[in-house]
Amino acid sequence: MGQQVQPARQRIIKNEKKEKMSTTSKTQVIKDFKERSVLVSREFNAPLATVWRAYTDSEILDQWWGPAPWRAETKTMNFKAGGFWLYAMVSPEGQKHWGRMNYISVDHHKGYQIEDAFCDENGNAIEGLPVSKGHFLFTPSANGTLVDYKMVYNSAEDLQKIVEIANLKKGFGAFKAIDDFTYIFKRGEKIGVVGLTGTGKSTLLNL
Repeated sequence: MGQQVQPARQRIIKNEKKEKMSTTSKTQVIKDFKERSVLVSREFNAPLATVWRAYTDSEILDQWWGPAPWRAETKTMNFKAGGFWLYAMVSPEGQKHWGRMNYISVDHHKGYQIEDAFCDENGNAIEGLPVSKGHFLFTPSANGTLVDYKMVYNSAEDLQKIVEIANLKKGFGAFKAIDDFTYIFKRGEKIGVVGLTGTGKSTLLNL
């Protein structure tokens, strides 16, 4: 999954009308080895149409998809059944890791089914890395919109290749060095931790 799985940090996404969207709760991550699945749930305090666009418009996806300081860079996107999103995760140094999300079906403002894989810059899947199938579901809630993203893997072994860090926190007295950090790593994936002195980089790596 081009990660499809997102860090538990507050994101602010602006559309053409400058409407803001931010998260209202912690990311919930549930693994089920019996059905070889991972379920990621997150609530946003924005109307469904705004959240839907944030997940389906490449210009907005490029602003927030993936862990900072890495950024997404879309090569091509055709959001419709039979289409796909080919993108790279780009490090501050310019290193790129490619992902491809195939859109199997789309139910407007309700959800869509996908197939997700690591790939090369031409969209060819990389052999040996897990491929997942799943869906995004968008549901109106009292606070805005709930998004559920469920991935199902071909085998329990593929699922075991996923390493999960969920709702990680670390503090020193009243100082919060790490607050509500969640990320799911895939075998073979590399990420960078970049930040100013005192922002918690060493604390995170030592946990």
